[in-house]
Amino acid sequence: MPPHGGGLHPGADGHLDELTSGAVWRLRSRACWQEAAELLMPAAERDARTALCRAELLIEQCLYTAEHWDEAEAALRLAEAGVTSTEQRAGAACARGFLAYLGSVLGPRDRLDEAQAALGRTSALLPPHAAGRPLLDFRRGLVAENLLRDQTAAWIAYRRAHDGALGHGDTLLASSTWRHLAALALAGGDRVRAREGFAASLQLREELGFTVGVAPALAALAEVSEPEEAHQLRSEAGRLVHALGGVPVWLVGRLGEDATTGGPPGGPPGAPRGAPPSARPGLPGTRRAGAPPPSAAAS
Repeated sequence: MPPHGGGLHPGADGHLDELTSGAVWRLRSRACWQEAAELLMPAAERDARTALCRAELLIEQCLYTAEHWDEAEAALRLAEAGVTSTEQRAGAACARGFLAYLGSVLGPRDRLDEAQAALGRTSALLPPHAAGRPLLDFRRGLVAENLLRDQTAAWIAYRRAHDGALGHGDTLLASSTWRHLAALALAGGDRVRAREGFAASLQLREELGFTVGVAPALAALAEVSEPEEAHQLRSEAGRLVHALGGVPVWLVGRLGEDATTGGPPGGPPGAPRGAPPSARPGLPGTRRAGAPPPSAAAS
């Protein structure tokens, strides 16, 4: 399986049978990561590729919830223990780097060194044109932008990831690269390119049916829209967050009163409260004091 989790979403080649991959995708796209992981567990105990798929699902759950770190760690260790090929080792190392990155921006401690080391191992293991390269480049861009604060390196990595995602037909990854390139364009004052990228990201996610990723795309597009349209976009994002039980948690505080759906301002009832606005559009807002806001991968 390619390290980007092929077979978990439409437009990516994979090794899971059609029924299982379809069920996993439907659950994943509706923020039901636990249920999707349970569906994969029997096969994951026997097959390293499936174990890696399961680990990526639970790491993605950490991204959207800022919780469940121990479950993701256990799933990744299971995948790492079962690898038998260079490709699988690269996939596990890439997942390890992403989990460490998320632990740095959303979790309890700084894991920058671990993230860089794991992504460096991935690069050493992958051939130049491997299917896993685009995701590796994207995750390196996240580290460069949000942990190293190097926007130039981030843009180069995102651009490589974007071209590679399009070349490999990974439309879900392309939706993320569009959004993060657009966010950098907006940070540089180019609202035209930013709007183009945010709109393309939203369109891809809607076409894929990646429901849990649509709200961040709507909120990002709102940042470059006129006030009336922006209000509508944020309201729609808020309804989606409410319907999914308060995820992504880092988006709740950014939507403000536009996100209310019969509940109090700041997000749906029961959702984490008090998330500050992000430093710039399209980025999650919950983060420890004094640390950079994360640029959410795959969101």
